[in-house]
Amino acid sequence: MSNYVISHLKELESEAIYVIREVAAQFENPAILFSGGKDSIVLTHLAKKAFFPAKIPFPLIHIDTGHNFPETIAFRDALVENLGVRLIVGLVQEAIDKGRVREENGADASRNSLQIVTLLDTLETYKVDAAMGGARRDEEKARAKERFFSHRDEFGQWDPKNQRPELWNLFNGRQNYGEHFRVFPISNWTEMDVWEYIKQENIDLPSLYFSHQRDCVQRDGAILANSDYIKLKENEKVMPMTVRYRTCGDMTITGAVESTADSLDKIIKEIATTRTTERGGRADDKRAVTAMEDRKKQGYF
Repeated sequence: MSNYVISHLKELESEAIYVIREVAAQFENPAILFSGGKDSIVLTHLAKKAFFPAKIPFPLIHIDTGHNFPETIAFRDALVENLGVRLIVGLVQEAIDKGRVREENGADASRNSLQIVTLLDTLETYKVDAAMGGARRDEEKARAKERFFSHRDEFGQWDPKNQRPELWNLFNGRQNYGEHFRVFPISNWTEMDVWEYIKQENIDLPSLYFSHQRDCVQRDGAILANSDYIKLKENEKVMPMTVRYRTCGDMTITGAVESTADSLDKIIKEIATTRTTERGGRADDKRAVTAMEDRKKQGYF
């Protein structure tokens, strides 16, 4: 009799696929929240494996702020075409034009929080009852409070003090009219797990995750990509730098790291020795101590 042993990554993969299949079984109209970042790309890859050889049976939803990296949008469109899945795009610009939200002003202006209204409008328009995302508990303390099945009320709000137990991987997807769930299949993964899995599965990523030359601006300890969406402050200068990104978001808030890691092996080695958190360069998380939790209570990813 031989012992059956699975690797750490295989165990995480099996857990995530189980959660994805539970979503397909319990909900009528699920979707994947796709940002074009590495975590949502891994989640989409897992969904592909969960239903192979059939196609992914639900759409990808991307909330487009209009301030995305061009590399992210190009990658998104190529992936959707390759997978043959439906893509739903919610445009923050439309919400601004309709007066649903008001755009921020000033050098530190961001459209990040404006995504909340567009996301909730998109979920309601397409009657999505379960939106799967690539958030992980190790990313940020507010996300560490999330369950796999995270209930949202009829206003799309999250109550961290009122969550359902998930003993023995039993998930309760019951909901009242107008409510929905956010589901996070890779909750138990770490950043290192994600990168090692990307290497193991040979998953393609946008080029911005690898070391490259880019014109940047250093602001409040963050390295921001220079773009038409950045308003330079007094004494700020644009300079070429060799950088890469650990997380993907708006160009106005996503900080890069100086790096020469241009391969998966080098990235994994770099992450193993870094003392900076993955979201350490995100300007949106620095607005307040509880910035992420406040946004999540309102309906953020």
